[in-house]
Formats: sequence, structure tokens, C-alpha cells
Amino acid sequence: MAWLDSHLLTTTVFLPLVWAVIGLLIPTGAPGGRAALRGWSLAGTLLVFAVSLLIYQRYDAGGAEFQLAESAAWLPALGINYRLGTDGISLWLVLLTTFLMPVAVLSSFRAIETREREYYFLLLFLETAMLGAFVALDIFLFYVFWEMLLIPMYFLIGIWGGKDRVYAAMKFFLYTLVGSLLMLVAIFYLAYQHKLQFGTYSAAFVDLYRLKLPGADYTSAQSLLFLAFALAFAIKVPLFPLHTWLPDAHVQAPTAGSVILAAILLKMGGYGFMRIAFPLFPQAVALYQVPFMVLGAVAVLYGAWVAMVQPDIKKLVAYSSVSHMGYVVLGLFSLNSIAVTGSYYQMLNHGISTGALFLLVGMIYERRHTREISAFGGLTRVMPLFAVAFMIVTLSSIALPGTNGFVGEFLILLGAWQVSPALTAVAGLGVIFGAVYMLWMFQRVMFGPLKHKENEGLKDLSFREMLVLAPMIVAIFGMGIFPNFVFDKLSPSIDRFVARSTTAANPAQGE
Repeated sequence: MAWLDSHLLTTTVFLPLVWAVIGLLIPTGAPGGRAALRGWSLAGTLLVFAVSLLIYQRYDAGGAEFQLAESAAWLPALGINYRLGTDGISLWLVLLTTFLMPVAVLSSFRAIETREREYYFLLLFLETAMLGAFVALDIFLFYVFWEMLLIPMYFLIGIWGGKDRVYAAMKFFLYTLVGSLLMLVAIFYLAYQHKLQFGTYSAAFVDLYRLKLPGADYTSAQSLLFLAFALAFAIKVPLFPLHTWLPDAHVQAPTAGSVILAAILLKMGGYGFMRIAFPLFPQAVALYQVPFMVLGAVAVLYGAWVAMVQPDIKKLVAYSSVSHMGYVVLGLFSLNSIAVTGSYYQMLNHGISTGALFLLVGMIYERRHTREISAFGGLTRVMPLFAVAFMIVTLSSIALPGTNGFVGEFLILLGAWQVSPALTAVAGLGVIFGAVYMLWMFQRVMFGPLKHKENEGLKDLSFREMLVLAPMIVAIFGMGIFPNFVFDKLSPSIDRFVARSTTAANPAQGE
């Protein structure tokens, strides 16, 4: 227990990987072997979630600095060390990850029937990579985890995906990898600058935040470095027009892969902006504030318009992610605490709502093996529980007051209005179009007569499926009604982030 107290983050990060390796030893060919593997994988993710709750318990809500810090020498001659820690910004993304992984595993029990050992190994391996990226306090260590998560997601899409899975997996891999190469060059440059300014190499965030880099114009060091990081993070968000890998990856991925991709991996982009790009290059952020706000507003409308004409439910949900994450970018670049808080909350909301939508789409695909909207109609008659769950998640996605989606979008628009009323008004149209495409899709799938005989015998939600959806629905209402539960431990870190990101651009604003 004493070791756990001093290595709580390390335990949380690497427990899934250790658990996954042990799972490879389970003989799935023996009687009961497949059930044992599934139970083992689910137990592992539940255990990781329980350990992550200790992080929440021990995190001091009044602090804005990194807490529960761990450090060990790795490559000290190059200033690269194993450093972990958490603040309010990483805390809730860690909890989102550990909360959703048991849901993803449980949703896979019927969907995955081949090479299950490898599948669950890759899911747990992916959890380790995602958690490591969120709590790394060394920029090189962050990069290692950032690249590591490509491997399991590539195989999850490429092996267990749809008919065009290889194309989608390769596109996902290449987009992310190419964007990351410039980031790696920028990381080496930052470590070298620390050597020039302070006499030693360092890759620690707290040290790099102290660097003084010229940033007065578009050709300055800050500007070029910011663009190098921004490219990698914008691809991951994904921000229009760098989003084209996302619909293919979502549509081809297995259900759990789509859930994780939408709910967690897309948040890596927003988190990267908040942890690295903004506090390191505040003057460059001021230079590019308006262009990125424009791209965010365009993404909101573009994603909504394209989603509106999709014949495939899963592709519609995929494009809705482009629209929702456009709000995140708009809020972040508004650079005030209200909008930034809304953007962060929107990332959490999107993880819950869109993750739940992909779960629902996966459930209906298991029954009909089609995702075409035209193949359904009148499902409320044969699947009333499914229809109720789908309606709740749909209302969350369109930001109905009382659900989680409303809080984030309201704060984003409220804060962004203080910076650019025109762009806020444009993005506000996304609320209307979002309601149009989601409710129109729901009407065509759920209401009206049963158009196809294949739908007459569809079974309603099973007990396992209700267990999958229950925590998502609880989170939708819990986050919508009690947002202060999140804000209490988030707000000091958001205020610190805004101060760091605006001090250099506005000297009157203190750190």
C-alpha cells in the first residue's frame, strides 16, 4: 500500500498493460476460456477505474500546480526523465478514460468473436498509452505515449474493422504520424533552447514554460514552433480541413474502437493545445487567435451540414464529432476562463454523448448488419428501451438543458461572444443544425411504420447492453445537473492555464 501511495499515477498508467500481458496466457481454446478472457479484461478495466478514483480522492481541489508527482532518471544527460503528475486539466481526462474502458470492453463481448486475446490485449495496451499521455510531465515522454497509442488503434481498425478497414487504418496512421514528425523536431529545438538559456537540457514542462522565445511576428520562433505543434494537435482534434481521416476511421472501426476514438483520442488534440501549445507560445497564440476561431466556427457548420446528408448512421455521428470539436477549438482560442472551461467541459461531454451514440449504433448493427438509415423505421414498436436510450443520448448531443451537452456549449458561446460576436453567431447556428440532423435521423430510424420485415423480430436491449448504457446515461444527467462536481477541481487549473497563455501577449495580466 505504501508503494501505491507514492506511485499512484504509475500504477494507474501501467496496470492495464500488465493485466493485458497476463491475459495473453489465458487459453481461449479450453472450455470456458473465452468467457474467462472476457471476464479478466473487464475486471482489469474496472480495477484501473477503482485505482483512478484514488487519484480523484487525493487531488487537492484548491491547487493549480501539478500534484501526485513522480520522477525518475531516464536520459538525464539529455534532460529527459520519467515525470508524471496531474492537475485539474489532466485529472478529468484520466477519469474519462478509465470510466469508458470497462464500457468499451463490455460492449465487445458479442461483437468480437475472432482473435479475442489479441483484441483485448490491444484495448488494454491502448488504455496505458492514453493514460500515459495525459499524465506525462516530460514533453519527450508525452511524445512517446502519443506515438504509442497509434499502434493498438491501427491494429484494432485494421484487423476487426469493416470491409475498407486497411485503408482506414493506414489513413489514420499516416495522418497522425506525419503531423507528429514536425512536433518531434520542435521538441528537440525546445530542449536545445533550454540548454542555451539555462545551461542544461530539459524536457520537463515546468522548465520549458520558463523559456523566453521571440514571438512578435509570423516568422518568429514562437510562431513556427506553435504551428509545428498545432498541426499535430489539429489533426487529432480533428479540425477542418484536416479531418478527412476521421469518418473513414470511425465507420470502419469496431464499436469499441469508435467509442475510444471519439471519446478519448480526439481529446488528445485539445489536451495538447492546453498542455503544450498555448502556455509555451502565448504570443503565437495571440497571432493566430482569429484564424483558429474562424476554423473552429467553420468546423461547427461544416460538420453539421455534411452530417445532415449522410445515409449511414455511423458516418453521421462521425461528422457530428467534427462539428462538436469545432466548438472546442472556438472556445480554447477565445482565451478567457468562461470559454476555456466550456471547451474543456465540451470535451468531456463529447466523450460521453458521442461514445454512447456509437454504442447504440453498434448494438443495432449487431442485429441488422447494416447502418443505413433507410433500412430502419418504426423501431420504437419493437425496441422501446433502445428507443428511450437513443432519445436521451440524442438530446444530450443536441445540448438540451439538463443534459451535459448544454453546459459546455453555453459556456463556449458565452465566453466566445466577448471576443467575437460575429463568429459566435456563426457557431451558434450549429446548435440549430445539430438539432436538425440528429432529430431528423432519430425520426427516420425510430418513428413511422415498420418498413422492413427484417425489423419486426428485433430484440430489445439485453441485460448486458443495459449495463453498457446505464453509466453513460447517468453521466449525461449527472454532468448536466451538477457541473460544479467537475468545476470544483478544474477551475484553478483553468485560471492558471489562461494566465500562462495570455501573460506574454498582455503584460498587464499576471501569472
